[in-house]
Amino acid sequence: MTQRDEHRALYLTYLKYCNDHDVDGMATFYKSTMKVNEVPMDRAAVAAQFPTLFSAFPDWHWEVRNLVVDGDYIAGHFTVTGTHRGAFQGIEATGRLVTISEFTFYRLEDGKFA
Repeated sequence: MTQRDEHRALYLTYLKYCNDHDVDGMATFYKSTMKVNEVPMDRAAVAAQFPTLFSAFPDWHWEVRNLVVDGDYIAGHFTVTGTHRGAFQGIEATGRLVTISEFTFYRLEDGKFA
């Protein structure tokens, strides 16, 4: 298996944890400190962003549209869907299906997102 194949497989495994809403499992892919939007965050702070999202959108799901691996970098383009079933950022549940296009860029260091 090439490094690119390994990195792709690593990311797809991570995405399975994401779609299973397994926050503890997701956190195992993060370095102790990683950058999110160029801001250093510790593993727990990164993971803590997700329970509120998953509570408000219990069917939140990432579907890969494009996944590009270049060395230690992974770029993903996703269609993300979820039904607004609980309060989120001050907005009460609407019951509406939300669909967004998301782009994410990761850097790997020692097999973890850095």
